[in-house]
Amino acid sequence: MQDARTGGWRAARQKVATPVTRPQRDAATRSRSPRRSLSAAAVVSVFGLLAGLALAPLPQPGGPLPTAAADAALQGDGQAVRVGAEVAAPAVSRESYVATTGSQTLVAGGTNVDWAKLVLIEGGWPLSDENVTFMMRWMRQENGADNWWNRNNPLNNGQGSGGGSGLGSYPTLVEAAYYAAENLQSGRYPEVDAALARGDSADATAQAIWASAWASSHYGYGTHWSSRPYEVIAAPPSAWGR
Repeated sequence: MQDARTGGWRAARQKVATPVTRPQRDAATRSRSPRRSLSAAAVVSVFGLLAGLALAPLPQPGGPLPTAAADAALQGDGQAVRVGAEVAAPAVSRESYVATTGSQTLVAGGTNVDWAKLVLIEGGWPLSDENVTFMMRWMRQENGADNWWNRNNPLNNGQGSGGGSGLGSYPTLVEAAYYAAENLQSGRYPEVDAALARGDSADATAQAIWASAWASSHYGYGTHWSSRPYEVIAAPPSAWGR
């Protein structure tokens, strides 16, 4: 009995333990290939949709309205804004900037070039390079470059200086610039005034001052006139009233 049961149990165990026939790997691969194809197709479709959205142009500001909105606007369904006549438009402020050379800037500079420009400003003449060059040459003929502020009268001007011969003096170089311009525009030197007003030739203005009565020597009509480059030299602050 015991042997029979043991033999039956072993037979049953051997029957259960019989190896199960498994499908080959290539067969399994073939059975799953349709799913992979479908998955790949789905991925391609998603990428195609995203690429289409990325390439589609965005609506531009001020561009044409969508068809529905355009139709609504044409049919009178759009909104309109009306402003009452009593409402005034706000004022727009537009700042204006003009570059000018101020007298205070020139006084602070304190050089012979600054004084020459101050005379031109007092006379309302252009601050051109030609005008400045003429003034610098003229000042050098009158007092010399190293002491151009002598007696605070760079041009040896007699008007307002207390010395009709041009040997007078002024309290400061600021007054000297004012009286130099006033004398040149007094009507006694119309050719010089006109040449400075043009401001296009230092040589032409020099010829005008040679021919005038400013200097009894007439600067030798040019023989005592130097056209070499001028030097920029500052006067003592006291000459400017500082």
